[in-house]
Amino acid sequence: MKGQEGEQNKPLTEGDLLMAYETEDHETQYCFPAINSSCIKGKRSKYEYNIMYVFVSLLSAWTVFLNLLVIISISHFKKLHTPTNLLILSLAVNDLLVGIIVIPVEGIKLIETCWYFGHNFCGIFILTIALLFSASLSNLIFIAVDRFIAVCYPLLYPQKITMTKTILIICLCWFCSLTYNITGLISNGYVDISNKTDVCYGQCFIVANFAWRVTDLFLSFVFPCIGIITLYLRIFYVVHKQVKVINSLVKFGKSVMESSVRRKSESKAALTLGIIVTVYLLCWIPYYILSVTYTENAFTIMNFLTWALYVNSGLNPLIYALFYRWFKMSVKHILTLRISQPSSSLLNIFTDVV
Repeated sequence: MKGQEGEQNKPLTEGDLLMAYETEDHETQYCFPAINSSCIKGKRSKYEYNIMYVFVSLLSAWTVFLNLLVIISISHFKKLHTPTNLLILSLAVNDLLVGIIVIPVEGIKLIETCWYFGHNFCGIFILTIALLFSASLSNLIFIAVDRFIAVCYPLLYPQKITMTKTILIICLCWFCSLTYNITGLISNGYVDISNKTDVCYGQCFIVANFAWRVTDLFLSFVFPCIGIITLYLRIFYVVHKQVKVINSLVKFGKSVMESSVRRKSESKAALTLGIIVTVYLLCWIPYYILSVTYTENAFTIMNFLTWALYVNSGLNPLIYALFYRWFKMSVKHILTLRISQPSSSLLNIFTDVV
């Protein structure tokens, strides 16, 4: 549960009220002028409005478009129906929902400085954000486990990782994430937020208690982070070891050209793993550290880090899909509408022939 979600409409003190936004007629603007308990509306220039709305619109469109390409590719082409791609598909669905629901609504709330969607939808929205964050981390963990078994235990992989098991794991992942975050929402008292006297009308937030923030830090970040890094380091070690063995065999008969190709392959693997781990850490470590030590003075920084997580939903397809040749080929077929041709789902996009 993300304890600071939606706090830009926090109750104002007397000092804040004196600095409230005033129009040219020196009248304070409210989110809901007809309601006495309405929150005070923040001030933004027309230029800020335009820039921020353009940014939110482009980010939402980019995230939706890119993840749709991943979803259509894996769903349409039967050659891509593998356990690994199912996990990538689940991650893409997760990020698609971020682009469709979270980014637009969160963008409106940020720009307008008011929550216009009502108390009930506020709870649903907070739960949706928390669910998508948790499910995203779970997908990253299972992708790491999948690749770990495939690289370190290739002979056991077909037996250990099957389509049926992967589907069950994905369903379990989403169910556990939902249960966990509903528990967090209730334990932090959101159901009673409408009865609090210090909450004005036109805000949407939940303040997580310190115990929950620490618990969430370990369950939703520390343990997953350690697991992912450990698995990828092990993968890199095994790949490096395998390449060294291949290179030693090259010296006893194979061409220098093949040795060069192997070294390039090693460098590409190292680069891919480095990007995956680095982007993950850069997006999540600052957010979770600040979430535990959060103060009102750090609100702007927290807001920035939260949006960095949303941007990450548009980066995930690049990291987990654009490194694959099949994705580039499938995008080509989608954009040229070749997938509408008969039997196009049977196309072997690895060789571009049926």
